[in-house]
Amino acid sequence: MNQHFIQSFIFGVYPYICLAIWLIGSLIRFDREQYTWKSDSSQLLRRRQLRLGSNLFHVGVLIVIAGHFAGFLAPHWMVSPFLNASQHQFVAMAAGGSAGIVAIIGLSILLYRRLSDPRIRINSAPADILVLAILWLQLALGLATVPLSIAHMDGAMFEVLSDYVKGIVTFQPDVAALLAQAPLVYKIHIALGFTIFLVSPFTRLVHIWSGLATVTYLLRPHQIVRKR
Repeated sequence: MNQHFIQSFIFGVYPYICLAIWLIGSLIRFDREQYTWKSDSSQLLRRRQLRLGSNLFHVGVLIVIAGHFAGFLAPHWMVSPFLNASQHQFVAMAAGGSAGIVAIIGLSILLYRRLSDPRIRINSAPADILVLAILWLQLALGLATVPLSIAHMDGAMFEVLSDYVKGIVTFQPDVAALLAQAPLVYKIHIALGFTIFLVSPFTRLVHIWSGLATVTYLLRPHQIVRKR
């Protein structure tokens, strides 16, 4: 199994496997296990930590996700009249880096809360802890790319990554070749990002669909958990 095959599989085939399982698996779970379509609440335990960590994480990660979509999927003709490649990279790096720091601080609070309190830990499924760990690692990898971006502010790597993402979305052949010379941290970040799609239908991450599917999610009342 040569390096070219591994590169082509991980960055040319694996993304479509992950996205297909994400879509099909989510549909099956919604059809067969709607009562599990939620993020289980541990609101009664360490409520202040939960509120602080959850708010920081969700605000930060939503900005990160929106920035990834806008930064990598926006057509060049739409961006170029306002920003050149270097400026576009700087905006993405500054906004994404700031939001990433906020998100990883919140997620660190949530991860510490879940692991340090025996009552929360014993009521946590292994998948709950795994998801938090994967998300934390993904945010850390994303922040690790910032120094690389600072060292190469010509925007060339940013355009390569943008072309790769657009190539995946538009089913371009041999799109994996674009990442052949990309630094390892970028490759791990991309592969882990698609892995998050892969595990989503089987974990609490599936509840993200509820936010994407309806605008009223933003105006929903808070979940109330009462003591007996």
